[in-house]
Amino acid sequence: MTADSLYTDITPILLWTVLGFSLVISVAALTTVIVLLRNRPAIVKAAPMPAAAASAPLLRESEKNGRSPEEALIHWSPEMLKQILAAELPDTELIVVSNREPYVHEHGPGGVELKVPASGLVSALEPITRTCAGTWIAHGGGSADRETADANDHVMVPPDAPAYTLRRVWLSEEEYKGYYLGFANEGLWPLCHIAFERPIFRAADWECYQAVNRKFADAVVQEAKTKRPIVLVQDYHFALLPRLVREQLPEAIIITFWHIPWPNSEVFSVCPWREQILDGMLGSSILGFHIQLHCNNFIESVDRFLESRVDREGAAISYGGRTTLVHSYPISIEWPEQTTPRRRTSAWARRRVLERFNLRPDVKLAVGVERLDYTKGILDRFHAMDEFFQQHSDWIGRLVFLQIAAPSRSSLPAYQALYQECQTLVEEINARYGSEGYQPIVLIPEHHDQHELSDLYRAADLCVVSSLHDGMNLVAKEFVAARDDEAGVLVLSAFAGASRELLEAIIVNPFDASGMGEAFYQALTMPIEEQRMRMRRLREVVRSNNVYRWAGSMLMDAARLRQREQFRELGSMPASAATPAASPPPARVIETPMKARV
Repeated sequence: MTADSLYTDITPILLWTVLGFSLVISVAALTTVIVLLRNRPAIVKAAPMPAAAASAPLLRESEKNGRSPEEALIHWSPEMLKQILAAELPDTELIVVSNREPYVHEHGPGGVELKVPASGLVSALEPITRTCAGTWIAHGGGSADRETADANDHVMVPPDAPAYTLRRVWLSEEEYKGYYLGFANEGLWPLCHIAFERPIFRAADWECYQAVNRKFADAVVQEAKTKRPIVLVQDYHFALLPRLVREQLPEAIIITFWHIPWPNSEVFSVCPWREQILDGMLGSSILGFHIQLHCNNFIESVDRFLESRVDREGAAISYGGRTTLVHSYPISIEWPEQTTPRRRTSAWARRRVLERFNLRPDVKLAVGVERLDYTKGILDRFHAMDEFFQQHSDWIGRLVFLQIAAPSRSSLPAYQALYQECQTLVEEINARYGSEGYQPIVLIPEHHDQHELSDLYRAADLCVVSSLHDGMNLVAKEFVAARDDEAGVLVLSAFAGASRELLEAIIVNPFDASGMGEAFYQALTMPIEEQRMRMRRLREVVRSNNVYRWAGSMLMDAARLRQREQFRELGSMPASAATPAASPPPARVIETPMKARV
């Protein structure tokens, strides 16, 4: 046999051997991988992140706008606010202007009764005015308001420990209807909220709005004891007031805070008197909104409709020879007093609420607390309940939604229609899922005082804030503040300003009923450890970003403006020469807040 023939015979054998060996190795490797995959520890798949949560901001609103990290170390309290006034604004006169008064006198069965209106604005401003011993100017709308005021239309409040003056302004029925119910609440309110309610603008309402703003401006001038008061103008009822006050008190520091959203310039353009409103608001020294987005929208509106110079980097608008700063100041609440042994426990509050509304002790309780308003998404949370029961039928009979819906603007057709729609939808859902002794939705169209609301918050397993559009929404913060047991879950609309602060809440899109229903399920099944982890962080945020920080931030900005005005008056005189030697500068205990903003 030749070498060539031998090579020819061996080559096929070698090739088949190599191929066979390779195949054996491949099979062994594949078998090993399969065994390893089968025996590896189970991997828990994360629940898909809701779209609203996925787009949640990385920074809270209070962490933006150049605030220094040291600001978080400051404990904002009434005492701190007094230090600010003493150190930065000594002998300063504070005047607050709002439509709603903090105390109302009404005729009742037992005589004259004193009532505190359910209002986020009042909750925020009352402790500030009390601390600053200022003057609060408001519409006197109570049936016994006139007879309880003195000859100058003054009342010292609070009645148990008088701390400031309430000046009441009287309006005729025609003025009230045109200014408040008409232009403010049928015009500006739907214009500024993306709630798909068409704004109504009437020339007669606009005339009333102008007249009432002039009346309140005259009251400010009458109450001012100095030429340079600090005037805090509150909300959309007084868009013209800053300019009217500026004309009579040119040296005043006027801070206007707009408590509702500001629309983009395209939406705002539908207002027939847009230029006059912008001109009125730019009479302010400082113009505040809850969040930066609303500041941006306002600046855009001014840039589009008025001849002005806009400094976007410095958030300032120069118009008519004056400059207005436009900043975000997220409003908050007064943090409750420290827990004492006598304070009601959450278990006590739960028993009381369940007994009051005749609910079984084993049910899970969801609560909503709102004015009856189309911007609050009350119908949407009811639709979410319907979706929830469709997807999780085992929860029928185990969950009750208790909705407090305080009557509001009930003379307006849009609000009357909303009430009827709510009643009809609740009856449909209760008929669909209810049974003897069980109604899944309990609708209470009544006002409740703060103590009653605190019990509701402390009794709830979850609190739902499903606003379609909201400047801030203080109900979310009140719920967090009430939960000193660190339990309960907050379900919060992405379209409420509070969602920019309370990032540990379950953030939802209220227009997505199915998604909100799944958020209910997530809240109801959340382990207590996770509830406490989230609530602990939420409470830290609300405690530190309280109403005194909100007011202190604005007053610090006002102090800096006043100092710079004084320096301009002194020309090039250095600060040391401007301060008398016998009066050393006060300790700068609050030098860090807002230092990069003005």
